[in-house]
Amino acid sequence: MISKPHILITNDDGINAPGLRALVEALKNDAKITVVAPLHERSASAQALTLRQPIYMDQVAPNEYAIEGTPADAVIIAFNAILSEKPDLVISGINRGANMGENIYYSGTVGAAMEGAINRVPSIAISVSYRASKDIDFKPAAEFARVLIPVVLTEKLPPGILLNVNVPQIWQGSVRFTKQSSKITRNLLQPGTDPRGRKYFWLHEQQIVDGIEPDTDMAAVRDGAISITPLELDHTHLPSLKHLSHWTNLLETVAKR
Repeated sequence: MISKPHILITNDDGINAPGLRALVEALKNDAKITVVAPLHERSASAQALTLRQPIYMDQVAPNEYAIEGTPADAVIIAFNAILSEKPDLVISGINRGANMGENIYYSGTVGAAMEGAINRVPSIAISVSYRASKDIDFKPAAEFARVLIPVVLTEKLPPGILLNVNVPQIWQGSVRFTKQSSKITRNLLQPGTDPRGRKYFWLHEQQIVDGIEPDTDMAAVRDGAISITPLELDHTHLPSLKHLSHWTNLLETVAKR
């Protein structure tokens, strides 16, 4: 009998978010599942850690734990305080809203998957792109996860690589391996003044729809295709490392003056 893979599921929308629940439901018969996720929504927390206050944890169901911390906190606590051994796979999601372009740097969904990859565990971030709809159907993304998981576990991922998956709300059936888009949003600030006269700003964004490169995550989702972008933990730009090495003598000479 082939043993079921052990999958750690987390997210940044909170442990009761419908995307995470759809993923658990889709995988419950195919895998041993442990859920460790933030108690509340922690979107846009990237890979932030909680360092200046305790991180509270409550078991809320069999093999399910709610963390009063960030998505990265949840993965760290799972690996170091809950699981007796590393899982076969970490899945972060299913996120409400796409994580493409520069948004991967801010995404708590991607941040949690990054934490899994840092710990040498194959990791996937999954998000659903949607437009204006309040009722998002997470089932297609969850069913796609069921297809993707055995391929990842069989074919393996290179060390230090995680997958960022974005599923369009209306999927046309095709899958593309894509690169990360260039900047896809512009920041918008809505100013205001509170009753005590203090100024504040609401930060939100506006999507850029022009100049989308054809081989990117944004182009794939726009065309109704699932986008899979391999992301690398090592941010070193090797061409620049070689190109800039001649600065060494200049910097040392100036520093010694």
